Amino acid sequence: MCDHLPITKLPMQGGAQGPAPGTGIGSLARTTAGEEESIEMEASSVWSGLNSGVVLSLIAVLWTVVWQNLQHLQLQQTFGRRMSRHTRRLAAMVDPYLSLTVAEYDGGRMRRSDAYEEIKAYLGGSCSRDARHLRAEGGKDANKLVLSMADREEVADDFQGARVWWLAYSKSPPRTDGFPWWGAAAQEDRRFYQLFFLERHRDLVLHTYLPRVRQMGRDAMLQNRQRKLFTNLSTSHWSHVVFEHPKTFATLAMDPVKKKEIMDDLDMFKNGKEYHARVGKAWKRGYLLYGPPGTGKSAMIAAMANYLDYDIYDIELTSVHSNSDLRKLFIETKSKSIIVIEDIDCSLDLSGARKNKETAAEEDKKDGSSPGSDKQAEKTKKADTSSKVTLSGLLNFVDGLWSACGSERLIVFTTNHVEKLDPALIRRGRMDKHIEMSYCGFEAFKFLAETYLGVVSHELFDAVRELLQEVNMTPADVAENLTLKSVDDDAHSCLTSLVRELQEARKRMASPGNGEDEQDEETQ
Repeated sequence: MCDHLPITKLPMQGGAQGPAPGTGIGSLARTTAGEEESIEMEASSVWSGLNSGVVLSLIAVLWTVVWQNLQHLQLQQTFGRRMSRHTRRLAAMVDPYLSLTVAEYDGGRMRRSDAYEEIKAYLGGSCSRDARHLRAEGGKDANKLVLSMADREEVADDFQGARVWWLAYSKSPPRTDGFPWWGAAAQEDRRFYQLFFLERHRDLVLHTYLPRVRQMGRDAMLQNRQRKLFTNLSTSHWSHVVFEHPKTFATLAMDPVKKKEIMDDLDMFKNGKEYHARVGKAWKRGYLLYGPPGTGKSAMIAAMANYLDYDIYDIELTSVHSNSDLRKLFIETKSKSIIVIEDIDCSLDLSGARKNKETAAEEDKKDGSSPGSDKQAEKTKKADTSSKVTLSGLLNFVDGLWSACGSERLIVFTTNHVEKLDPALIRRGRMDKHIEMSYCGFEAFKFLAETYLGVVSHELFDAVRELLQEVNMTPADVAENLTLKSVDDDAHSCLTSLVRELQEARKRMASPGNGEDEQDEETQ
């Protein structure tokens, strides 16, 4: 009989054990299903990541489009304004004072501000009591000074229970590299007045106090006003001296009837503010003074300024480089002024300028020079160094749109040769009144004799009357002969000298060819 030997379980290689009890085919199926589920989860994660990237990209694109549209709606400015409002409200709780600034110039330094000058004049009366640092200028009274506040000086002013503070300060102008339009005026310090007041006094200050300040300032300016004579030393900047010319209509040698006519015309202009507004005309008037040298054209201007109490602006056209500079000078002139251009026929080539072009073309043909030749280029180069003010620019200066910038101004031209001027320049509407300053007549002589010698009649008056009808002598020459030159001179000796001078002038006129020589010398 064979005995059954027990079966010994041999260990597996690598120490691996066999399947655990209870494991079988079912267990293997579950393992496979778990791996598939894990793979599906990984795939789902990858797909979700891809979807998230696409969504984020779409969101970024949409945000860019929306942001661009928001910029068009200026939401940043809206948020900024809201923040600024809240900031101002917070600042108002801390500082209840408001400020108002008045600049010296309006319109980018094109014109001096009237409000600034009026405030300056007003503070000149009150600041002397409280201010510690002052400026002083000469006034109408030679023994008094007109005071104003120095920079960084502050004064207080009381009005109807409200206290306000005025601060004067200045600052340097910005750099003007490449923008030299306004010349020396642009390099001056910019001056300001700043007013501080409580917010609860806003209406009182703006509607009552400031109008009162301006009115009182105008009154102070009239009281301290010192008439000035201006001239354009630079291209577009005025300089001035005190105007102290003694000539008046009472001492002007002219026919009394003609003198009264001029004075009546000036009175009508000075009192014609409402008339000019009613007819729609700028409050200005043009005067053309023409006549030989020595007939009193400059004296007439001085008499007009003294009669009207106006300032004088004497424009030297040869110093003005362009039409824009001329416009700048005109804008800076003030009201109650006389704008003068003396010897306008000599200042620029304005005598029949449109005909001169044809004449110049004919001369070029005679010289054999074409528009592109060297001779023409040399002429152009020389012309570029001189003033470029044109007839058109001067016409706009007289009665163009810019001529209405201001009021109560006279524009006076003087010339020795009125026939040389372009008719467009001296027509009515530009030069409204033409005044001929002629040679001395007997009525003007009698006026000069009474003024210089204190005589109203003399035995030599008849001789003078006859000679003045034959000889042309200017009032300046007559006045020179009537001037006492030594302690031994008297009325008889001066009148004798005048008669002798008139007789010699008659002999010169009677000599053959002498009149033509004198005319040639005058033309030259």
